[in-house]
Amino acid sequence: MPLSPMTYPDGHVGWRAHDHATVRAVLADSRFSIRPDLMHNPFVPGSPGDAPPSPPGAFADHDPPGHTRYRAKLTGQFTVRRMRVLAERLEAITASHLDSFEAQGSPADLVEHFAVPVPGLMICELLGVPYERRAEFQQDAMFLTGFSGEETEAMFAAFERLQQFMLEMVAAKRAHPTDDVLGDLVSAEAESSEGALTDDEMATMGMMLLGGGLDTTTNMLSLGTLELMRSPARVDAMLANPDAAVEELLRYISLTPATARTALADVEIEGTLVREGDTVFVELGSANHDPARYADPDVLDLARGAAGHLAFGHGIHQCIGQHLARIELKIAFPGLFTRFPKLRLAVPESELPRRASLVIGGLERLPVAWD
Repeated sequence: MPLSPMTYPDGHVGWRAHDHATVRAVLADSRFSIRPDLMHNPFVPGSPGDAPPSPPGAFADHDPPGHTRYRAKLTGQFTVRRMRVLAERLEAITASHLDSFEAQGSPADLVEHFAVPVPGLMICELLGVPYERRAEFQQDAMFLTGFSGEETEAMFAAFERLQQFMLEMVAAKRAHPTDDVLGDLVSAEAESSEGALTDDEMATMGMMLLGGGLDTTTNMLSLGTLELMRSPARVDAMLANPDAAVEELLRYISLTPATARTALADVEIEGTLVREGDTVFVELGSANHDPARYADPDVLDLARGAAGHLAFGHGIHQCIGQHLARIELKIAFPGLFTRFPKLRLAVPESELPRRASLVIGGLERLPVAWD
């Protein structure tokens, strides 16, 4: 059936959506809310009201009309010109870090020397954050997205530090305008006569872009590299058609395996009635492995192309940075395997430490070797 009953950690009997068509239907329906304070938590015990309302500016956790207002302010910042400039910078950044990685000598940790610093530099370029200050926010940003549900006080402390850092960035860009997403946002709001964003809103929006841009791409680079190293044929397929290969890796890995939505009214989904207040656990990973959508879905076929995958979500909350993420992966993977065509694991795969995250999968380290 399209929706299956599911008992949540707090005892609530809600639903799970797991096939491709149903997941798309739930994510596209405006009668479902993304707000954490309205939902039964599918990961750890938590009922509606246990989570505080998301702060102003946290666009990914707001429903319309707030979400619409925030999203409209950001969408215009991801221009073709900016993506082209960032692609040129990424090629230089990738080459530089591959030089440094090679200089480490075999074996070396790909996460530490490549998968973390390359996206870190790119998000600094996007937001206009001085790279020398990256260490101040990177650990906190990755902690928030790697949150395992057991460090609530530490999570709020990290959030507050990041918020303060981004407030400083907003003030700096107001004093000295810059040509980057945060700088352009600050300049545009200074000229806005109605509905202008507050400093707190802009800081939180920047912080969300920061956290998403650092952690997701880092983990896709490490997990994608692990999959590509399994056979020379996979490396050849990546180098022959990076566009198709990256889309298939995004589908196959499904870095964010699930999200959740809460019904704001009674909603019928393909014959099943979801009552107002019910939470639906939306399984993106399962949808991306739906045999009704993809033939042999558990096979990594790098020539597939994987059109319509849901790795970036769907609907109004689809990842706003997906174009930059694609650019990063389509440059970084070919760059890595052109430089190191016989890259291989330096330890047994069973020894690779995986992240204990409730939100995004990944590797803590990826020791690799080359000839």
